[in-house]
Amino acid sequence: MNALLRNRLLALAATLALGGGGALVVQHAPPPTTQAVQLAMEIGSHYESGGRHIGVPYIDKIGKGQPLTVCRGVTGAGVVAGKYYSPEDCERLELPRYLEAERLAKAALRFWGTYNVWVQASIIDMVYNLGASVLNGTTLVRLANGGDLDGACAQMPRWVFGTVNGKSVMLAGLVDRRMTTRELCAEWGRPG
Repeated sequence: MNALLRNRLLALAATLALGGGGALVVQHAPPPTTQAVQLAMEIGSHYESGGRHIGVPYIDKIGKGQPLTVCRGVTGAGVVAGKYYSPEDCERLELPRYLEAERLAKAALRFWGTYNVWVQASIIDMVYNLGASVLNGTTLVRLANGGDLDGACAQMPRWVFGTVNGKSVMLAGLVDRRMTTRELCAEWGRPG
């Protein structure tokens, strides 16, 4: 995992006082959110900003079927060409999508409540980044629901392809991101 991201996650974890359980109320966003969502948002922040000014809509490399992306990976409805999105605007767009990713993961994964926040954050990040398809009848979900979390975590690096100019290609950014989610899922906060 990238050292900068590792340090940011550890600093956020210390701030959130992981291990205390419960939900964290975010200062700038009205809906309450969990520690796992906050950690997933930190992962997304690291991988989605890509050196661009996050408040200006741009055409995503893989498109995702939509012409414009803004903030940290928000595509589709609500993204307006030429509009500047403040950090608060971005948080308003991103947080509901992270909360939805968490809701979908909870519904799809039988043992969700037994997973530590690092496992949960890694899965929330995947769902936010890739969409609900990561949960629909995939080997990752089958293994997790069968009680094989190690096997499910090992599936994460398989999700590294995107469509560019009509062709399926392995994307270096997704390789890095999936290796991070695999590490968080398989190693952080787990015995062994």
